[in-house]
Amino acid sequence: MNDLRASGILLHPTSLPGGHGIGDLGPEARAFLERLAEAGQSLWQILPLSPTGVGASPYSSLSSFAGNPLLISFDDLAAEGLADAALLETLPGNGPGNGPGNGSGRVDFAAVLAGKLTALDRVCADFLRRPADDELWIDYELFLAKHEADWLDDYALYIVLKDRHGGRAWQDWNAAYVSRESVALDEARQTLAQEIRKIKVQQFLFFRQWQRLHDQAARLGVRIMGDIPIFVAGDSADVWANPELFELDRGGQPLLVAGVPPDYFSATGQRWGNPLFRWDAHRAQGFAWWHKRVAKTLEMVDLVRIDHFRGFESYWEIPASEPTAIHGRWVPAPGYELFQSMRDRFGSLPIIAEDLGIITPEVERLRDHFGFPGMRVLPFEWGEDFKPWDYDPNRFPANSVFYTGTHDNDTILGWFNALGGADSEIGRRMLDYLGSDRSAIHWDFVRFALNSNSRIAICPVQDILGLGTEARMNVPGKADGNWSWRLQPGQFDGAAARQLRGLTEAAGRLPAA
Repeated sequence: MNDLRASGILLHPTSLPGGHGIGDLGPEARAFLERLAEAGQSLWQILPLSPTGVGASPYSSLSSFAGNPLLISFDDLAAEGLADAALLETLPGNGPGNGPGNGSGRVDFAAVLAGKLTALDRVCADFLRRPADDELWIDYELFLAKHEADWLDDYALYIVLKDRHGGRAWQDWNAAYVSRESVALDEARQTLAQEIRKIKVQQFLFFRQWQRLHDQAARLGVRIMGDIPIFVAGDSADVWANPELFELDRGGQPLLVAGVPPDYFSATGQRWGNPLFRWDAHRAQGFAWWHKRVAKTLEMVDLVRIDHFRGFESYWEIPASEPTAIHGRWVPAPGYELFQSMRDRFGSLPIIAEDLGIITPEVERLRDHFGFPGMRVLPFEWGEDFKPWDYDPNRFPANSVFYTGTHDNDTILGWFNALGGADSEIGRRMLDYLGSDRSAIHWDFVRFALNSNSRIAICPVQDILGLGTEARMNVPGKADGNWSWRLQPGQFDGAAARQLRGLTEAAGRLPAA
């Protein structure tokens, strides 16, 4: 991390307006980058870009390496002649419930999956008929040469086999595929070759569009902050292709799963269910899988937030047979070895440690040993018993990232109103401390974040716009309705950008000219 003060906005691409039922990597993403630069922001933070599995969560992915095909822009495909314009009429709209036309609504993931993947199948089939001397075909062949051996071959086969098994988890497939018998896999590659090639074209189109967007961000002076979840989904190409690296039985079922212990918020803790790593196996391979994972991410983004960083110091191990997280135990993790091996491989590590929750001195020592910035989140820092006379606004270390909220929080205005709002005793204390004139309370919190001592300040776009709980992205533990919020067309407008730029300049965070 450099020493310059910087700021940015958190918004996942699925939440952008436009596209076809879901935000994508097309015109609205480019327009958002332009607006970020206009607002004097030098960072765009996103969530994982991988294809989603259970509940459409970016943190429950089918692959740590692949891109989410739902983010491919059909507007851009059509503009390049890679998709027939008439095909766009078959896609979901952008209105409530994804009907045609009216506003941006929320993402209906079932409708988007059905519509976009069906249309992509046609696009990819047409692409595979291109002549071998076509310039785009040559680019595709270069993409295969770079990625196929690392992850693409296994991912494409996994996706096609999953489809052939009705979408079931790989542990419920034909036994020969579960155990990865070489003869069965070779036969599948031959029999399903055309379908496999189409999945590879999907990935080529995704990464081609992403690279163009990333290049535009660089031209505008905007760095992109990505996200790596520490754990991976049990039903993923990662686990299916590398079972020796995870705590599994012979049938691929997890023996030990991840979570966090009981605390003030949950008497039974949280049982996430991700299979735990066999760290001895990773160590024996020189942490090669982790190196590939980080290298792939850093090809795509400029810096990366690592989710649940405390799990690299020690993690909560739960027997898979346990229905809750109560009967788990803390187990040491090889964080020092892992990150040192990464430093030896990559040099400097542009990593931000998500160090929220119950953090021990040992976790802080691991974070500080490698110089990773930690995170500070305003609602967690202030709490429900905020007393301004006890509060030092400069207590945050400079080597940290200050947030008004994350994807897991209520919006800052939703949180404030839940405490009782401006008419409550605690609300009045907060607003008096902020020097608020009560006219636009969300800007008071944004101003505080920008003026904090932390080197980086990040605000979700919902907080910039002063939106309430209805705009919340995710409620942890809630099974349905998450991840679907979308920005309305024109909502992040010139007036909001100018206001944000003024506050950013006053806080000394404008990027150098």
